[in-house]
Amino acid sequence: MAESEAAAGSAGAAEASLKDKGNEFFKAGNYLKAAALYTQAIKQDPQNPALYSNRAAAFLHLVKLSKALADAETTITLNPQWEKGYFRKGCVLESMERYDEALAAFETAMRYNPQSSEVTKKIKRLNQLVRDKKRDQEVENLRSNVQMAKHLEPLKSELSGKYGQKEGWEEVLSFVIETLETAVKSWHDTSKVDPRVYFLLDKEKTDTEKYAPVVNIDKAFESPHTHSSCFPFLRQYSEDSFSKAACVVAPKSIISYPQVWKGQGSRKWKHGQNDGFFVQFECPSTRKLWFIPSSTERGKTLCRDPVELDVSAHELLPRLFRGKHSSSEK
Repeated sequence: MAESEAAAGSAGAAEASLKDKGNEFFKAGNYLKAAALYTQAIKQDPQNPALYSNRAAAFLHLVKLSKALADAETTITLNPQWEKGYFRKGCVLESMERYDEALAAFETAMRYNPQSSEVTKKIKRLNQLVRDKKRDQEVENLRSNVQMAKHLEPLKSELSGKYGQKEGWEEVLSFVIETLETAVKSWHDTSKVDPRVYFLLDKEKTDTEKYAPVVNIDKAFESPHTHSSCFPFLRQYSEDSFSKAACVVAPKSIISYPQVWKGQGSRKWKHGQNDGFFVQFECPSTRKLWFIPSSTERGKTLCRDPVELDVSAHELLPRLFRGKHSSSEK
């Protein structure tokens, strides 16, 4: 009996020695050697949860996350009342960016040791990471799912009331929606849009070899002179090409003239120094103007909802179509 007890004591001392040596290597930053020593200790004492907990920490530093998670789970199985197993599990899951599961593990650890400042800090950090991850996904969804139709219901009602034929107003509305969505996607991808006028050409009347659906106007807003020269050309272009409608797209940053957010227009300008771009819609019966503000959120460029402006106060260009003045100019 004495020999048996002596042998057990000798094995325990050896296991303790291996663990202590592992701890020394861990503190020195040699996690690979520490893990190897913990493994040797586990072979001598496979029911010791502290050894699995320590090896889980070493594996975590070595970024062997699957092995670290397995050891954390074994720690919990061997001692379900010990908060350290749940803490190790939470740390591994955090590294895997499985934040919701990590938070649940840390909360379980807190139940077993409510006084742990280490666990409290982790829970606070994880709550913030969960919120950030959720907002990251929301921002990405807003950037990838660009849907302008819901913002153009007033225009839809106005056009449907003015066009006698259903096909006429639906074609114009689709043109405006497509122009806005293309501009927003470009802004999301490159943080810019090119200053252009998009024309809705008449499929039957337009000479498409002579007239293109897009005209670049990158010089139009440089000065009063370039602005006044551009406008007559665009008006004539819209007539000669038999265009049904047009959309002027221009980033705010390139507009030296007219700076419609200053001067008289400043009284109705509600967007401060926000960056963004303008879209001015023109057709014979209706004119509209929107400003699409832009901001940076979670490191991503994000367009906000289009805001309709008073076209009479903020127009980028005078009326392009020779049509009757509409009461919608507000």
